[in-house]
Amino acid sequence: MTEALEITGLTVRHGAVVAVRDAALSVPAGAITGLVGVNGAGKSSLLRAVVGLAAADGGIRLGDRELSGLSVEARIGAGLAYVPEGRRVFPGMTVEENLLVAGPGNARRRRERLAQALELFPQLAPRRADRAWQLSGGQQQMLAIGRALMADPAVYLMDEPTLGLAPRVIEDVADGLARLATNGAAILLAEQNAGFAEHVCERIVGIRTGRIEPGAVS
Repeated sequence: MTEALEITGLTVRHGAVVAVRDAALSVPAGAITGLVGVNGAGKSSLLRAVVGLAAADGGIRLGDRELSGLSVEARIGAGLAYVPEGRRVFPGMTVEENLLVAGPGNARRRRERLAQALELFPQLAPRRADRAWQLSGGQQQMLAIGRALMADPAVYLMDEPTLGLAPRVIEDVADGLARLATNGAAILLAEQNAGFAEHVCERIVGIRTGRIEPGAVS
């Protein structure tokens, strides 16, 4: 597999607290890599550092491009997408508006990506004119992932996408993630739910108190 994202020597500090220490991790294209650990293990801090929302030392390479030192906007423009914990969709906007506002490029290209997002999660198609606040939690999670798809990223960073979802909805999310990977995307999935990670991920990496656990790589 071709490595789409390479993280080396990544250290993240929140004041005097070291949230992630000297982490090394590779994320291949066309596959889902799970980052598994309990709440507070450092999963979210690692993802936020990769996308540029948390200051960090170390190397972050996307393909042949070094991202360290770049702004969040530049990293997203280079091919990263970030789906944070808690969905954070725009509640007062419709499903379609939430998707279109996230799509760069001309109107035709945005419409093409919109069709792909609705195909990825067909449950959203009949709700496209509804406000995001009217959706269920699972549908809002699908919308958050679909919104990330609109930028056609090479790498998706997903933080706890199954948190608070019913088992049936989790299966729908799993199917969507598998389709993204099949289409060539690299996905780094931060999860407390080890069972879900084992179900969907080709690789699993453990993290404990900010340290990647070498023995937990599969």
